[in-house]
Amino acid sequence: MKPKVFITRAVPENGIEMLREHFEVEVWSEEHEIPREVLLKKVRDVDALVSMLSERVDGELFDAAPRLKIVANYAVGYDNIDVKEATRRGIYVTNTPDVLTNATADFAWTLLLATARRLIEADSFTRSGEWKRKGIAWHPRWFLGYDAYGKTIGIVGFGRIGQAIARRAKGFGMRILYNSRTRKPEVEKELGAEFKPLDELLRESDFVVLAVPLTRETHHLINEGRLRLMKPTAILVNIARGKVVDTEALVKALKEGWIAGAGLDVYEEEPYYHEELFSFDNVVLAPHIGSATHGAREGMAELVARNLIAFKNGQIPPTLVNREVVNVRKPGFE
Repeated sequence: MKPKVFITRAVPENGIEMLREHFEVEVWSEEHEIPREVLLKKVRDVDALVSMLSERVDGELFDAAPRLKIVANYAVGYDNIDVKEATRRGIYVTNTPDVLTNATADFAWTLLLATARRLIEADSFTRSGEWKRKGIAWHPRWFLGYDAYGKTIGIVGFGRIGQAIARRAKGFGMRILYNSRTRKPEVEKELGAEFKPLDELLRESDFVVLAVPLTRETHHLINEGRLRLMKPTAILVNIARGKVVDTEALVKALKEGWIAGAGLDVYEEEPYYHEELFSFDNVVLAPHIGSATHGAREGMAELVARNLIAFKNGQIPPTLVNREVVNVRKPGFE
């Protein structure tokens, strides 16, 4: 019999079709997120699980899934998974890097430019009929925003996505600053990027883009003290994880004018609503859609399938997160 895989959300069909050749596949196809109690029942007899960032994959789930051998996260990040516990139990964990890098970097720039140029305000002004009611074709003081070309961008987190954001910044003739756990001399040379301690980067940047993973060290990395370091004309863009930013501190910064605006794709809890934050005209909001292109999402589905098929064939999955698990259990379902 084929091993059984449960997919907790309807991913693009290309990945599902790849898996059907090798697995018995069940997909949670409801529009709403799978309830926790239902998920724990569904995994009782599965050999593999395809999970999403919003789902907690931990000891409780592992206890409920005695046959589970591999978890393929449909995301680059995997802070929703207890990787240490998975490794202890010999459960492989994979993710989907690379295939969404360009889509996410593009979206960081979408948020940056939309915020800087007040695009959402202008769209609302036009769409609502207010422009027509004003009876003026053009006014020198309407919707004044901030230039991007030739300015300074500070990128916090300089992995694949951070570097892709920097490559786009180079085309805008920007001075590129970055901060990361380790310096990257070769990339510095390629992009003309400058490594800066975080506080210096915040002081000097016109645009700050967050692209770090969520860890204990990065939780509320951008707090009140650090927001106060930024220029009053600076814009903050977060395409990393919501908990990297202290939301209440950001609200205070926007209300009191410490910064000029923010573009957000991620939030401390998701789904999310914050009445005060969402009321600001100088904030551009999106519901965690950084990788939402046909190409990126299909590429993620294919990579999930490739990881699971490789494991089934006794091979190490191409994007294995917990490399040390191979010392606990060999790949395969036998």
